[in-house]
Amino acid sequence: MNTKTIISRIYSDYIKKFIYKIILAGVFSILVAGSTSATAWLLDPAIEKIFLEKDKTLIYLIPLAIIVAFSTKGIALYNAKMIMIKVSEEVKKMIQVNMLNSFISADTETIENKHTGKYISNLNFDVDQITRMLAEAFLSIFKDGLTLFGLLLVMFFQNWKLSLIAIIMIPLATITARKLGKRMGKVTTEAQEKSGNLNRYLVDLFKNHKIIKIFQREKFENERSEEYVNQLKEKSVKIASVYLRSAPIMEVLTGLMIALLIFYSGKLIINGELNINNFFSFLAAMMLAYQPVKSLTKVNVSIGQGLSAARRILPIIDTKNEINLNKESKNLKLTSGDIIFDKVNFAYKSNLENKVLKNISIKINGGKMTALVGHSGSGKSTLLNMIPRIYNPTSGEVKVDNENISSINLHSLRRQISIVDQNTTLFDDTVLNNIKYAQPDASNENIYEAAKLSMCDEFINKLEKGFETKIGENGVKLSGGERQRLSIARAFLKKSRIILLDEATSSLDSETEEKIQKAIDKLIHNKTTIVIAHRLSTILNSDKIYVMEKGEIKDSGNHEDLLIQSKAYKSFYQKQIKSH
Repeated sequence: MNTKTIISRIYSDYIKKFIYKIILAGVFSILVAGSTSATAWLLDPAIEKIFLEKDKTLIYLIPLAIIVAFSTKGIALYNAKMIMIKVSEEVKKMIQVNMLNSFISADTETIENKHTGKYISNLNFDVDQITRMLAEAFLSIFKDGLTLFGLLLVMFFQNWKLSLIAIIMIPLATITARKLGKRMGKVTTEAQEKSGNLNRYLVDLFKNHKIIKIFQREKFENERSEEYVNQLKEKSVKIASVYLRSAPIMEVLTGLMIALLIFYSGKLIINGELNINNFFSFLAAMMLAYQPVKSLTKVNVSIGQGLSAARRILPIIDTKNEINLNKESKNLKLTSGDIIFDKVNFAYKSNLENKVLKNISIKINGGKMTALVGHSGSGKSTLLNMIPRIYNPTSGEVKVDNENISSINLHSLRRQISIVDQNTTLFDDTVLNNIKYAQPDASNENIYEAAKLSMCDEFINKLEKGFETKIGENGVKLSGGERQRLSIARAFLKKSRIILLDEATSSLDSETEEKIQKAIDKLIHNKTTIVIAHRLSTILNSDKIYVMEKGEIKDSGNHEDLLIQSKAYKSFYQKQIKSH
């Protein structure tokens, strides 16, 4: 994405909405420029009329005019900065909301291909760079550019010869700014990478905190954390170094310019070509011009940082999902609830050569329970995730009631599906809200009923605040079995016609499992149920069993038939007996 396209996008998508506020900030910038220029110009009559001619009237008026000029500058500068700060924060909010919306709606595979910490860095570090560009750089172009123009007018009005010498500094400063801007873009990109690495490490640190304790790796993690922080520190110092390089260059240029001007103006005064009052007014204008020139040299640096960040952010916002919502397509109307996989193949985009599913063609009968068995990595969970279109087949079709699910309204499809996963996902919220997440408009009575059916009420009633108890990040305050039961409660509350169970009882002890199995039997009654199971009870109760191995369906049938016909199933079954 080139610079022109980025600027166009930022303007049309974000800045354009606040153009009138930005124009108002520009008006205040004109007042800042005018009052600053007026201050320099007033020194001419002040010296001439008050100090040389000793005018008693102007001794009051000129100081009063200077007070007015400075007051105007202060008030106008405050308003201009506040307007641009508010605009930049609004833009920041809009970009972050757009990014979060993109994360929420993104295909699961897209999210899985990038570490959470990198996304956090994009959301915070990069957006801050754009905010700074708007709040500081854009205002500086208005304010300092106009101020410099006004002061140059004062300088030329006082003496055009001196002014020509003075403006030599502007192209020299511009060249410096351009070189620093290019360098800053590169360094900022490197800093963002280090920031992403630190965020990634931080997420892993909290997620694996218990493992660190058990394996006594605190010293190793202390050293590793210091390394990540140090890498970011080095890049931050580099950014500050590049940013500050303009200061000594500007100081040297200014020193040379003032020395040259004093030398040349001294000759002009000696020759009677320049009055002392004109010189002091000119000198004041030139000294006041130093600040806007200095600020303008840093504008290119800030813009470079902002554009570099936008180059990383906009592609995230623009991410096109392969899983189309099909909002305008017809809704799914379930009748029998049959599910058909027709020559389905699947490979992750990051590794297209390695097929996870290979030519799967099976029929899952509606209203019945179908089990998928096989060793870890055989493709069972991936096959299950095809049904709610978490993933799309690389080729082939998945049909529900003979409707290709890729062409029907996705919302209507997922409304008919509940999933209970072995990796239970919960929010840092109350028990009530975690169950309610499955059906936001559910009444409390329905939530209590779902909790009772899933045996959750047994432990919820023992909690300090019952249903209003906050359970911590991913339910850390609950046991594995309690978290699993909350997940099952969601499925009860949603009352879907298709139930997907991925090791739904894997975290439960034998006693709890027996209770939950009874609850699950109620949950799946007359519903299309696909279950990934290692539990013998689940396998035996299934109407049909598919044996998977390395992404393929090796055998199918009921338990008795498979024991006779399938070596793979017999081996799997015998291992389950030994493990029990």
